[in-house]
Amino acid sequence: MADADNPTELIADMGRRARIAAAALARLPTLRKAAGLQAAAAALREAAPAILAANARDMAAGAARGLSGALLDRLRLDAARVAATADGVAAVAALADPVGMTIDRSGRPNGLQLSRVRVPIGVIGIIYESRPNVTADAAALCVMAGNAAILRGGSEAAHSNRAIAAALAAGFAAAGLPGDAVQLVPTTDRAAVGAMLAAEGAIDLVVPRGGKSLVARVQAEARVPVLAHLDGINHVYVDASADPAMARAIVVNAKMRRTGICGAMETLLIDRAFAAPVDLVEALQEAGCEVRGDPLEASIGEIVIPADAADWDTEYLDAIASVALVDGVEGAMAHIARHGSHHTDAIVAEDAAVAERFLAEVDSAIVLWNASTQFADGGEFGLGAEIGIATGRLHARGPVALEGLTTYKWVGRGSGQVRS
Repeated sequence: MADADNPTELIADMGRRARIAAAALARLPTLRKAAGLQAAAAALREAAPAILAANARDMAAGAARGLSGALLDRLRLDAARVAATADGVAAVAALADPVGMTIDRSGRPNGLQLSRVRVPIGVIGIIYESRPNVTADAAALCVMAGNAAILRGGSEAAHSNRAIAAALAAGFAAAGLPGDAVQLVPTTDRAAVGAMLAAEGAIDLVVPRGGKSLVARVQAEARVPVLAHLDGINHVYVDASADPAMARAIVVNAKMRRTGICGAMETLLIDRAFAAPVDLVEALQEAGCEVRGDPLEASIGEIVIPADAADWDTEYLDAIASVALVDGVEGAMAHIARHGSHHTDAIVAEDAAVAERFLAEVDSAIVLWNASTQFADGGEFGLGAEIGIATGRLHARGPVALEGLTTYKWVGRGSGQVRS
């Protein structure tokens, strides 16, 4: 291992070893990779006491640093979350392997047979904050898709990440997978992030998972391709045709199930013609949510905290929501176009024509009808774990799992064709 005090040298060395591991992983059959993930899942379960002890150190340090309740929730592990993390790794092992999959094929008039075949991307760098389960999720997805991974977690989860990475390494070693298939950057020095972003030729793709400042830095400094998402400024629009009981349940769940995840609702949009806007606001307040809105709105103005212009563009990641009354689906879509982040937006409506228009015209990676935005998750989509939610328009969009961690190459099979 290169000197951790020299981030550029460290990342270059990790990249060289990752490249060798990636070449080996790309050749492994599905059953070998799956066996490695099953062994890693077993190792995580066995190491649960050590992982929880490490997480307790991180939680104590986070509380001392004054981390918010939402951030502490993202950081916190308990026995159930460790078990779920291990189950997630095992679930990836059971997924269809995309490597070697033929996307399509065609024949040319000259007899040349062409096909597009999925192949691993190579070496993937993941830069993330707070949530230690990302260490396991990212490792499992990268390995199953035939990629080596270089992981750089946040300082707030340093002890948890090391404990999880150690368990994964033990499982992979027991199954005979390359030792450098997954490497955790051994320093929390921010310079290591810069070294990863500049590691052109050593890292093929960088995936940031974290707050707005992290993503902005990655996008500004990266000299390697980036697969990123912006803020999760997610909306639920309640149409005039919505069933009131359904709307209430979806709105409360979308905001309050877990407030610190990127799929949480941040803004509630209510059709002015909806019969019970006060009921929705009060339901959120009863669930412990602070609601901000326009105090001049006759129906809700007296029960909301006055909002300012910044509220409509804020990812709270906390028990806070903004609410606006809009003029039908047109008004809702206009608001989302101005303030949304192309992540996840939902409509609650019984009018199918209105709902289908919303689904067709809202330009977000995930659009939902009569369902909570909290379903914005790779596991809920049947993809196993996820590397993140991509909000761009190239390569992959929405929950990025195995298929999103591959690219493709063209394969031509001829019988002596030459070009005139």
